[in-house]
Amino acid sequence: MTAVGSVPSAPTRRTVLFGLLAVLIVAACLRPPITAVGPLLGSIGADTGLGSTGLGILGAVPLLCFAVVSPWIHRPAARFGSQLLILLALGVLAAGILVRSLPGAVWLWSGTVAIGAGIAVANVLLPAVVKRDHAGRLATVTGVYSSVTTGAAGLGAGLAVPLADATGDWRTALAVWAILPCVAAAVWFLRGRALRAVAATAPPAPESGPARSMWRSGVAWQVTAFMGLQSTTFYLLVTWLPSVEASLGVDAATAGWHSFAYQVVGIVAGLGATVLMGRRADQRMLAIVGGAILVVAVAGLLLVPDLVLLWAIVAGISSGTTFVLAMALFGLRTRTVAQTAQLSGMAQCVGYLLAMCGPIAAGVLFDVTGTWTPVLILIAVCAVGQSLVGGFAGRDRYTHAAAG
Repeated sequence: MTAVGSVPSAPTRRTVLFGLLAVLIVAACLRPPITAVGPLLGSIGADTGLGSTGLGILGAVPLLCFAVVSPWIHRPAARFGSQLLILLALGVLAAGILVRSLPGAVWLWSGTVAIGAGIAVANVLLPAVVKRDHAGRLATVTGVYSSVTTGAAGLGAGLAVPLADATGDWRTALAVWAILPCVAAAVWFLRGRALRAVAATAPPAPESGPARSMWRSGVAWQVTAFMGLQSTTFYLLVTWLPSVEASLGVDAATAGWHSFAYQVVGIVAGLGATVLMGRRADQRMLAIVGGAILVVAVAGLLLVPDLVLLWAIVAGISSGTTFVLAMALFGLRTRTVAQTAQLSGMAQCVGYLLAMCGPIAAGVLFDVTGTWTPVLILIAVCAVGQSLVGGFAGRDRYTHAAAG
């Protein structure tokens, strides 16, 4: 491993492209194990006896793992390197997917915990890897890998019911997603070998600059709030939108493909957001409009529910735009790779702790009221808050003052 402060040789274009490919394959692993659950909640509940509240908790467990694990990633990464930690995370993710699919409640819950822990590590470290290896094209690369994440999430939702129908079992339909992190682990291992000579395995270690805690930065808290509200709306939709559609008479397979459409539109919107961001440092307008679009989608679901596919598409525009922006802000609001990793860990800790409450609250609201209207109102309120805080997080500011 190249020591901190040494000057590595420049990577070749081929090596850089292979490194980017590895990042994209890892990104593709980070959402299907979660989004594939939503369309299958009816089958899972019928098989396990879990009610709406219990299923909401099941959907929230990965988010709790994100919140618990995220703030602890930076120090191990500084010691062992992002290359090794992401490789281990992929192994944990694959094992968790398989364990979750075993019969028995203990395996369902413990596997879900392992899935959340594995994803949390990659969630935190990928923005720092991108900041380090693609600093000159930060917004572009962030947009691409975020869009890949979104597209894979949509694929997980869209294929969930067809896979369950084809295999005759929701457990097998979830287990097949273990293949993807296994492939990603192989590619990531080869990436480490290819980039060893240019110190690509160097961790996002502390660099020269201010030592002030990220937790004392107002800008960091603004980014954290924006990321948290964005994640809350996203996980509310991917967990419960199929159930909302079921209450409108939409069959499970169609609802799953509507969720897929929601994610696919998010890909296009995310790439569009990347173009709009360009090299500009001020992203206030994009943040405000992104949240406002989701308010329109929720209003449409409440007032004209027959056009549910249209509103799912509109919601996808919002989610894709704001997700890419949230990921980009980790790098845009920090000066060094170390700060990016720290901000990513902080924002994902607090942000996912907030997001975790969404699916649980939605399940409780439905159990109490017997209608999805309060849940949709909750999503709209979060979207309004997202726009408001985005007006601050999107400003051209840094979490730390310049050194010297």
